[in-house]
Amino acid sequence: MAEILLIGEYSAESPPHRATEAAIRHATASQQLSPTVRWISTAEVTPDRVRKATGVWIAPGSPYRDMQGALTAIRVAREEGIPCLGTCGGFQHMIIEYARNVLAFHDASHEEYDPYASRLFVSRLACSLVGRSLPLRFTAGSKVASIYNSTAATESYYCNFGVNPELVELFRQGPLRITGSDPEGEVRVFELPDHLFFIGTLFLPQTRSTESCPHPLVREFVRQACQ
Repeated sequence: MAEILLIGEYSAESPPHRATEAAIRHATASQQLSPTVRWISTAEVTPDRVRKATGVWIAPGSPYRDMQGALTAIRVAREEGIPCLGTCGGFQHMIIEYARNVLAFHDASHEEYDPYASRLFVSRLACSLVGRSLPLRFTAGSKVASIYNSTAATESYYCNFGVNPELVELFRQGPLRITGSDPEGEVRVFELPDHLFFIGTLFLPQTRSTESCPHPLVREFVRQACQ
């Protein structure tokens, strides 16, 4: 039985959380799939619990109750080939996990948790993206471009933090690929090319999903999780 874990601190009052649930319903119905979908607080994450899942979505809504719980879920999914999608806060924590455990910057930090940390891989954006919809460009030949069947899209945001532009070049030292950016060249999408599905987006694809037109990124994530 396929099981998708939604990692985060669920709130019925959160528009991104409601959109996440709706986008999964759209994706499952359109493909006649029926995975079990469960919200798991970051404080309840264990490696064994993640290993039992067939898909992991690191949901928006940071700061999380337990940052290490989120990083554990990401690491298990990355290392064991479990399809993993991170959106908004999920994207940001995937960056931190990768910086710490792949690039070996063990002090990689997130400004929302520790604004005075010495190595901020995730920092406050110069301009808030909350409530904004902006154009994107995807790298030709990338997994995300294939999923969209396009190298361009417009997506919506709900965040104030992103990849620290001063440290972007460090990501070129490992297998992670930056495959989506805004008109100014800021990082908005990354992926691991050799992973079944390991994609992070600073934007919220779930907010643009509808019953008649499921979002392609969510649809592909669900498909991979149910294979």
